[in-house]
Amino acid sequence: MNLELFVLGTGGMMPLPHRFLTSALLRREGDLFLFDCGEGTQVSLKKLNLRWKKINAICISHTHADHVTGLPGMLMLSSQVDRTEPLYLIGPPRLKEYYEVNRRALEMFINYEIIVQEISNPQEPQVVYQGEGFKIRSFPLNHSRVCVGYTMEEDPRPGVFHPEKAKELGVPVGKMFSQLQSGQNVTLADGRIITPGEVLGATRPGRKFSYVTDTAPLDSIAKEVAGSDFLLCEGMFTKDLVESAAEKKHLTSTQAAMIAKAAGVKSMGLFHYSPRNNEKDLKKLLAEAREVFPETFLARDGQTVELPNQE
Repeated sequence: MNLELFVLGTGGMMPLPHRFLTSALLRREGDLFLFDCGEGTQVSLKKLNLRWKKINAICISHTHADHVTGLPGMLMLSSQVDRTEPLYLIGPPRLKEYYEVNRRALEMFINYEIIVQEISNPQEPQVVYQGEGFKIRSFPLNHSRVCVGYTMEEDPRPGVFHPEKAKELGVPVGKMFSQLQSGQNVTLADGRIITPGEVLGATRPGRKFSYVTDTAPLDSIAKEVAGSDFLLCEGMFTKDLVESAAEKKHLTSTQAAMIAKAAGVKSMGLFHYSPRNNEKDLKKLLAEAREVFPETFLARDGQTVELPNQE
């Protein structure tokens, strides 16, 4: 089962010609989840030619303009397609107010159901979306406005199936093989019951994606993103501007790397760059992060990140 992240926007504060505002799309087979929806999100989706029109949920970190200004256009555009399933808008308090005010003021034509799910207690980590074989959790961040991060984590997968063991136990090739692989017991013609544990290896972990932006350092972040296959994390300031980062409640790239290292993530992409950051500045952000966590790279608009299963 494919799991891919499409980086749609890596900028903070204001869009630039080559850097749209914060947004990322996670695709897990037929399920699609948009994390934040900054200005330019529609353009990035079009450039990547993504089949985005059946997005399950849009998960908003907070209601600062650079994370939500693309939302009205996305909602209106979704009325141009055949949609029968509801769209979930998930985020901290005031998301519903933002949605309702824009819907009234713009007289939006919406021909599908929108379910606004405000996180009632954003200071507590919690499951905000449950899918088949995975869940999305929110967890608190520390910004100038109520802000949350997100993780998408798959359920553990069954162990590797050993057909030779099944044959030795007398299991006929065919349907019973499939049943055992999916975790079901099977009953043979002689009445014996064969359990998956007799023919499967050890349970394998599912994949985990984490999304963190707009926050001052918090010890709890590393715990929430622990073991992620990929962490998309803001790194807005170089370490010489640590005081400015603290004042504005953002992370330096070094602080982001410290989170990644403490959490034992496999890989981290930096994003949410300041509009003042040119290419030279970005390279400095990257170099400082790699001093702490070498498996760091600069996320770029239009980039695709594959999250393969770990065997």
